[in-house]
Amino acid sequence: MPAGSRPPRRKRFGQHFLHEPRIIARILAALAPGPADHLVEVGPGRGALTLALLHERWASFDALEIDRDLAARLAPELGRHAHARLHETDALRFDFDALAAARGGPLRVLGNLPYNISTPLLFHLLGQAAALRDLHVMLQREVVARICAAPGSEHYGRLGVMLAPCFRAEWLFDVGPGAFQPPPRVWSALLRLTVRDPPLFAVSPHYGRVVAAAFSGRRKTLRNALRALLPEAALREAGLEPGMRPERLAPADFNLLALRLDRAGG
Repeated sequence: MPAGSRPPRRKRFGQHFLHEPRIIARILAALAPGPADHLVEVGPGRGALTLALLHERWASFDALEIDRDLAARLAPELGRHAHARLHETDALRFDFDALAAARGGPLRVLGNLPYNISTPLLFHLLGQAAALRDLHVMLQREVVARICAAPGSEHYGRLGVMLAPCFRAEWLFDVGPGAFQPPPRVWSALLRLTVRDPPLFAVSPHYGRVVAAAFSGRRKTLRNALRALLPEAALREAGLEPGMRPERLAPADFNLLALRLDRAGG
C-alpha cells in the first residue's frame, strides 16, 4: 500500500471511522483517564482516538483491531510506546480476563464499536465483567436507548435487563452522522457502563434463560412467555401477576423467577 494512502474500508466490519476533533475531545473528557489506568481500545480503525490517547502515558494501553490493513498502519505508532500493545484480533473472541490478569488491574474499555457487533460484544464483556472497571463506547443511538430504558418504556428489553445487574448505564451525549467517515445513516451516542461492585443482586444461573424467554415475543404475557419454564403458580409466588407484560418487570423481578427455576432444577 503506498505511503500516506488510507487502507480501504471493509464493509463486512461495519466500519464508520470517527474523525471529528470536537467529539474526540468530548470522549476523552468523559473518559478522564489517569496514570494508573489500563486502557483497552476496541476497533481503533484509522487511529483518531488512539493517537490522542498516546499523547499521554497510562499504566498500559492495548488496542484490538481485526482489520489487518488498519493494524499494519497502526503498528509503527504503537510500537514507539513501551506501555502500548496492538493485538490483531477479533474482540468477540478476545480474553479480557487474561489481559486484566497480565496488566495487574481492571480494564477501562473504550471504542467506536461497529454496529454489527455491538450487542454480541456487550454480551461477551458481560461474561468477563470481573476484569473490567468501565466501558465508554460509541453505539447506535437506538441501542443506547434500549440499554438505558426504564421498565415500562417502549425501548425496555432484553439487552438492558441483562446488563443491569452488573453495569450502571449512563447516556452521555449524542453524535451526528457527520462525525464519521463515511457517515452512517443513523445517529450514534456515547454510553458509559460502570461495573457495579457488588452487583445489584446475586444473579441466578438461569437469569439469562428467563430474560430471553420473557422477551421472545413482544406482546406476550408472562404466563405465555414463560409457560415452558415455570408454572403460573410460581409467578404468583414471586408476587407477579401472570397477565403482566414482561417489559413492566424490573431486573430483580426476573431474578426472582430465575431463582424459582433454580429450585425446580432448571
